[in-house]
Amino acid sequence: MDSLASTTAFLWLFSPPFILGSINNADPSNPGKVEGLVTVLIILLLVATGVALVSRYLRLPYVTGLVLAGLAITELLPRRIGLDSSLIFNLFLPILLFEAAINTDISRLRSTIKPIALLAGPGVVISSGITAIILKFGLGLTWIPALLVGVILAITDTVSVIAVFKEVSVPSRLSTIVEGESLFNDGIALVVFSLILQVHQTGSLTFLAGLQELFVVIVGGTLVGLALGYLSTGLFVRSDDPLSSILLTVAVALGTFQIGEILGVSAVVAVVVAGLIIGNVGLSRSVSASSNITLLSFWEYAGFGVNTFIFLLIGLEIDLITLWKTLPAVLLAIVAYQVGRLVSVYPLLALVRFFDRAIPLRWQHILFLGNIKGSLSMALAFSLPATILGREALIALVFGTVLLSLVGQGLSLPWFVKRFNLSHFSEFQQQTEELQAELITAKAAQDELDSLLKSGVLPKSIYEEMRSTYQFKVAGAEKLLRDLYNKRPEQLSNSLGDRTKFDAIRRRLLLAEKGALNEALRKRILDEQIVRGRLQTINQQLLKLEDD
Repeated sequence: MDSLASTTAFLWLFSPPFILGSINNADPSNPGKVEGLVTVLIILLLVATGVALVSRYLRLPYVTGLVLAGLAITELLPRRIGLDSSLIFNLFLPILLFEAAINTDISRLRSTIKPIALLAGPGVVISSGITAIILKFGLGLTWIPALLVGVILAITDTVSVIAVFKEVSVPSRLSTIVEGESLFNDGIALVVFSLILQVHQTGSLTFLAGLQELFVVIVGGTLVGLALGYLSTGLFVRSDDPLSSILLTVAVALGTFQIGEILGVSAVVAVVVAGLIIGNVGLSRSVSASSNITLLSFWEYAGFGVNTFIFLLIGLEIDLITLWKTLPAVLLAIVAYQVGRLVSVYPLLALVRFFDRAIPLRWQHILFLGNIKGSLSMALAFSLPATILGREALIALVFGTVLLSLVGQGLSLPWFVKRFNLSHFSEFQQQTEELQAELITAKAAQDELDSLLKSGVLPKSIYEEMRSTYQFKVAGAEKLLRDLYNKRPEQLSNSLGDRTKFDAIRRRLLLAEKGALNEALRKRILDEQIVRGRLQTINQQLLKLEDD
């Protein structure tokens, strides 16, 4: 039933009139037009399936294969289709942002927030400025077009990078930095993009006014995301039906983006914050394991489906003749945004060691080389107003840059990740993580059994029999883990993958202790003086974790 629920919702969301009809403003009352759209959808689905099989066989990045396949089938489709910027902004972008946010652990994000903030904040501004300067003097652009293209090419698309990380083991902290930067990079870039357009339309904008607007837009987006995230979390408590939960999250993802746009705040930040709240608060409270799995499976389907259509449509949108004519400018643009990325990554991350754990140089290489462009860059290029000088040439420049980035960097990145040998997965670590997986799954099953007994679904005799089975697994895994640690105590800090993961668990336990003390104080169970003293000790331990 759970699989059927997620599949049903997925098919509703990505039905032919909804996607392809939106792209072409199709009229459902015209049967011939709708049939043509259905035919195109079937072809695209078959092509995507073929690309997935071929990519797996040839060990090529899936998204790169989709773009190349889109280039190959352009003339074979019964009708011409292409990207639509409003569709990307209002449908695809909220879905991708929400899917990434709902799967992000806030404790992991908090442990890497400093490098993420540097890359997604000052990093975007520095990269945009360097790229704009090179394009202005290299291509003879005026400042406004150069700055707009600079911002467009400062946006990173991490789909290809994350896909590589799923195939090649990398430290969890590096993966979190890449995912976290992608969550906030888009929001900052869109705000800067709108500020530059405001200068173009009004003719002036002071530096102080720009900073003020940037602050208001981002803080406003955060507040909108918090409000809608916690509001929807309250609705989760009252409904544990998988289909209702899926529809609620879709409404939150799309609705939060629209409300942010209407209020004039950062819609991207609002969606990200709402997704983080639902993923870390809503799904962890009063939601059964089956509903949780169904919901996350749906969003995995949704993210995969959106990325599949986007990268196929990117390939369909590229005109190879135009690309050939603009190739020198495209190559210069690639050099420009890579120089901008280099100047923003290495110096900024070198500063991290003064207030956080240092980022290894090999990780910085991956953050530099993984600077791949994608659909949002193309959508922003489409959204350039007609009053921008040389608009069509700028669009062709961005499209060509995105294509070469996806193909060139997308194909080379897996080789570099393997070459750097970022993760040393020892036999000891493999044994401990297998036992940890046994513990996690067995204890999760026990928690679900406790919930079923409490709700009256499960008779106590069956509960006790099934729980004892899982308790036997828990005891066995704990004994083997204890034996491993006693044999190799020096490996304890590495047994959780890396120090970041270990610190995240310690931080989570301390926060749980702090929450229990605050609750006891609120209920007048413990004396305030005793609680304050223990809270002060816990706060000192948390600060020590931040400083280490």
